[in-house]
Amino acid sequence: MKQSLLITGASGFVGSHLVEAALAAGYDVWAGIRPSSSRQWLQDGRIHFITLSLGDADSLKKEIRHFADSHDGQGWNYVVHAAGATKAANEEAFMQTNCEGTRNLAQSLADLHLEPQRFVLMSSLSAVPMKDGLPCGTVAPTAYGRSKYQAEQSLLAILPASIILRPTGVYGPRERDYFLMAKSIRRHVDFAVGFKPQQITFIYVSDLCQATLQALTAGVPGHIYQLSDGLTYNSRQFSLLLQQEMGVRRVLRITAPLWLLKAVCYAGQWISALTHKSTPLNKDKYNILKQRDWQCSIALAAKELAFRPAYQLPRGVAETVAWYKLNKWI
Repeated sequence: MKQSLLITGASGFVGSHLVEAALAAGYDVWAGIRPSSSRQWLQDGRIHFITLSLGDADSLKKEIRHFADSHDGQGWNYVVHAAGATKAANEEAFMQTNCEGTRNLAQSLADLHLEPQRFVLMSSLSAVPMKDGLPCGTVAPTAYGRSKYQAEQSLLAILPASIILRPTGVYGPRERDYFLMAKSIRRHVDFAVGFKPQQITFIYVSDLCQATLQALTAGVPGHIYQLSDGLTYNSRQFSLLLQQEMGVRRVLRITAPLWLLKAVCYAGQWISALTHKSTPLNKDKYNILKQRDWQCSIALAAKELAFRPAYQLPRGVAETVAWYKLNKWI
C-alpha cells in the first residue's frame, strides 16, 4: 500500500517540484493549496488536492478532520510543510504566514491525534545568523529569517519528532527571483551590490527534493539539516554561468555601493508601509543582500541522510537555462 504524503505550498516553485519527486518515488501525494492557487505545474492526474486554510486555525482543523473522516479516521503518513512567504510587507506579516501557519498545522494534527510518522519543515538558512558555514546565534538579522526560526521552534514544541531543513538559495526551473538576474544579463546588464566579495551557496531544486524525501525516512527526529550543493562560490560565478549558457557576449557590470542599496530599499519599505503591499526591495531585502558570508556545511545531512548533491552550479545553471529557453521565458 502506498504511503500518503501531504505537501503544503504545492503550487509554489519548491512545492511543485516536491510533488513531482514524491510521485516518482511512489507516494500517494496530496497537494495542499489555497482556493486561489494556480495548478499550472500540478497537472499529473495522480495528484490529490486539498484546500488548507493555514492562517485560520479553526477552519484548518475542520478541513483536516474532514479529510480523516473520509479516510477511515486516518491522517497522512508523512507531511512536508513547504508553504510560506519569502516576501511580506512587514515582520508581522512574515510571522503570520510562516510562524502561525506552521503552528496551526502542527497543532491541528496534534489535537486531532493525526500526527504523521514524520513532519518535515522547509525552513531556510536565513533562520539563524551564520559564520563559516555554521549557526552562530539564534536571532536572525532579517524579519524573514526570524519568522522561519519561530516556525521551527513552534513546530518542535508541538511535534518534537519533526525534522527541519534549512536550504540555502534554491534555484532551477520555475524559480523567478534568480530568473530576474538571467533577464538582466540577457539585456547585457549585470547588477551587483557591495564591493566586498560574497561567499555564496546554492542548491538545485531537484537536489533539495531528494534531500526532503530522504529526510522522511532517514531523518533523525528533532534534527536540523543545512542543505547546499556542498560548494561555496564567489559573487560573480552565477552570473558568468548564466551569461555563458545564454550566449550573451558583452555585459555591462554595475556594482552599487551598499549605502545606495540601503537608500533604495528603505524607500521601498516606506512605499510598502503606505500601500500595505510587499515590494521587492525593502529593509529586509537590504539585510539579506548586504550579507557577505552564506557558507553552508552539509556534513550532518551527508552523514544522516546520505545526502549527495547531484548538481553543482555549472550543471544546474545549464539545465535551468535550457528550461527557460524551452518554455520561452527567454
